[in-house]
Amino acid sequence: MPRVKYRNADVDLIARMMRAEGEGEGNQGMLYIGNVIVNRAVADCLDFRDVRTIEDVIYQVQGGNYSFEAVQKGNLFYSPARENERKLARRVLENWREHPAKFALWYFNPYAPCPPTWYDQPFTGQFKLHCFYEPIAGTCESVYRG
Repeated sequence: MPRVKYRNADVDLIARMMRAEGEGEGNQGMLYIGNVIVNRAVADCLDFRDVRTIEDVIYQVQGGNYSFEAVQKGNLFYSPARENERKLARRVLENWREHPAKFALWYFNPYAPCPPTWYDQPFTGQFKLHCFYEPIAGTCESVYRG
């Protein structure tokens, strides 16, 4: 059973986001980005109480801006998905989860060493240029189940 319900359109959407946000970090980096997207769809806590679909997650607006910079600025996000990214997207939608993004709800590229927290959430690890953060223990149990 997939981690989150999805349609073919969701496969393309998450594939485009994975490419736009993580192409420079190869397949592994794109899988980590996809993992965070799926985690947000299954999390019923914090900033993610009202997002239940891949589309909700990708187009979520927080503080007047899209949560993912690529939606606003990313030419790659608006390019068609390629088969490689679709294959990776299906993997994360179905069941792929791996450290440091296994339970992560946030990532970013600080262009510097990863800070120990991001908006008070603990650092879980780094892959190439992206730092990953998961919720403080006890604040978002749904992300650990989903």
